[in-house]
This record gives sequence, structure tokens and C-alpha cells, in this order.
Amino acid sequence: MKKFLLVNFIVAMASAVCLSFVPAKTEQPTLEASIKRGEIVFKAYCLACHQANAAGVPNLYPPLIKNTYVLGEKKALITIILKGLMGEIEVNGATYNGMMPPHNFLNDQQVADVLTYVRNSFGNKAALIKPAEVKPVRVKLKL
Repeated sequence: MKKFLLVNFIVAMASAVCLSFVPAKTEQPTLEASIKRGEIVFKAYCLACHQANAAGVPNLYPPLIKNTYVLGEKKALITIILKGLMGEIEVNGATYNGMMPPHNFLNDQQVADVLTYVRNSFGNKAALIKPAEVKPVRVKLKL
């Protein structure tokens, strides 16, 4: 009986370990799901500088509200997230001179999600960004 229980326990543990290595089923990206995940990333990595309301900090960190960087070309925005941004920039008629560090430690899904969140929050409305759009930018930047 003890052997039987031990064998069953070993089989159960081996099954659990094997299942943990099975990749999750790939789902079609949806705007709502991406925004929800992106909000978590935003709160963890962006909120301190860009603020909870995305209004930024005068002279340092620009607002993420209806600006051409956020609503503009996807590749440029992805590049800013992955590579960071240093130096003076003008956003919505104001000058900012803070430094945004690279966030290339985020995976492609996280980058796509946080950008989709920002592009669809705070009064913004723009297209979903997919992980497949992040990957070639990352490769081009050799990150």
C-alpha cells in the first residue's frame, strides 16, 4: 500500500512539473485585456514620473495626455520605451528635460500592453500595439 501511494505521489508530482512547462495557449490580443495588463505595468514603472493622472511633472517629465509621442507612430513610441530618452523635448508646447531610462527589461507583451494602456487612457484613443510590433524594434535596436 505504501508503495502504491508513493508511486501515485511521484506520478502526480511529475505531471504537475510537466504541466508547468507547457506554454499557455496563445490568445488573440484584445484591446480590453491589453489595457488591463498595461495598467499594472504603468503603475509599476511609469507612475512615479508621469503621475497617476499622466499629467507628468513640469519641466522634467512630459504628460502622456494627447501628445504626439503617445498618439504618433508606434515604432517611435516603442523605441522610446526600449531605449529610453534623454535631452530636451517639447510636448504640447512645453519643454521637458528629464531622463527616461530604458525599459528594455520589459518583455514584448509588457511593452505592447503598457503602450496600449497609455494610448487608450487619460483621454487618449489610439490603436492597440501588439507584441509582434515590439519584437522587430527590439531586434533592430539589438536589445
